[in-house]
Amino acid sequence: MSTKTDKTMKKVLFFCLCLVMTLSHTSLAQSATASDFFAGKWELIVKGTPDGDSKLLTTLLRKEGKLTGELADMNNPSAQKIAITKVEESEDEIELFFTAQGYDVSVQLTKVDGDNLKGMLLSMFEAKATRIKESK
Repeated sequence: MSTKTDKTMKKVLFFCLCLVMTLSHTSLAQSATASDFFAGKWELIVKGTPDGDSKLLTTLLRKEGKLTGELADMNNPSAQKIAITKVEESEDEIELFFTAQGYDVSVQLTKVDGDNLKGMLLSMFEAKATRIKESK
């Protein structure tokens, strides 16, 4: 009788181990995807600046676990790109820091949905970002 109990226990333990491994794999895959939500290219529009509405191509890359990137003026492709000096991110928000025209600037953005962000530049100017989907 003890042999039958041992076999049953082994089956239960094997099933539990498989279940735990499956759940761990699914959880890790989801967290990797979630942490890369902000990575990619975004069209960032800042409305009402002294120079008018600003349209920036924002490229965010994950290097060594941290986001970094640059901004490019979409209305003037020959203009010098602006390096993003710091990125603070949480699950639903991101804040980008950079220097423009000699001033330290930040834009804070919050998720609206899977492809859109909204927020403020310097807590004064409305900002919206839309994910640029790469054509395959």
